Amino acid sequence: MNKKACILVIYSLFCASLFAAHKHSKAEIEKLNRVLVSMSDRCKEVIPNGNPDELLDDLYKVLESEKNFSSEDLSPFYLIDKTHKVGADYEPKNLVHLTKNEYYDVNKNSLNLRPEAYNALQIMCADAKKDGVYLTISSTYRSYEYQKNLFDYWVRVDGLEEAERESARPGTSQHQLGMALDFAPVDDAFDLTTGGKWVYQNAWKYGWSLSFPKNYEDVTGYRWECWHFRYIGKEAVDFQRKWFGDVQQFMIEFIDAWKNS
Repeated sequence: MNKKACILVIYSLFCASLFAAHKHSKAEIEKLNRVLVSMSDRCKEVIPNGNPDELLDDLYKVLESEKNFSSEDLSPFYLIDKTHKVGADYEPKNLVHLTKNEYYDVNKNSLNLRPEAYNALQIMCADAKKDGVYLTISSTYRSYEYQKNLFDYWVRVDGLEEAERESARPGTSQHQLGMALDFAPVDDAFDLTTGGKWVYQNAWKYGWSLSFPKNYEDVTGYRWECWHFRYIGKEAVDFQRKWFGDVQQFMIEFIDAWKNS
């Protein structure tokens, strides 16, 4: 879809909100239009032409789902990327330690997740095992200091420019939220494994979302990472798939814009 076409998509929603009767208030519809117009052109390209009331209904389901997550921690939809950060002292409460079990393996003994993500991982991997798939977890929560050391390491190995494509600076990593994980192997080979194929087909059913999809480096700031998934809950993944071309970054940016509009 070219830029003119994507503008027409947004404009059609805008016109509908002005001239049609809606179940939601005029103020809500106007806010939705403001937020949609504020999104990047790349995001607008994937948003389908639809009913504003339906979009708002789906949005409110996602926002309601936040109640299923700890209020002591950051929102599961917290926008964290190269320009949106968390502080050096942020650490999620009540992290749960991962150990090798009948459903999945671990290749480090220092892996931890927030309880919500941990529980979803247990359920997903139990179902994967029923299909003959035994997954391995390679990385989960990382502290600010850990991420600093990791980023500095990749700068030494690959140089700054390449490191920026593959590793987050401290304070900008989804791993610090305690809601993201890396499956093993942590390289492009995961895409071709039985486990990788199973995860791509099924992870969304359990609330897990691929963070850095192929051909969206200009959007996410990172090259394709077929092994990196973030837990955002089933309602949010459904919302992402239906309205945002299944691109996590677009959906998270939209929610952030809505909350701050």
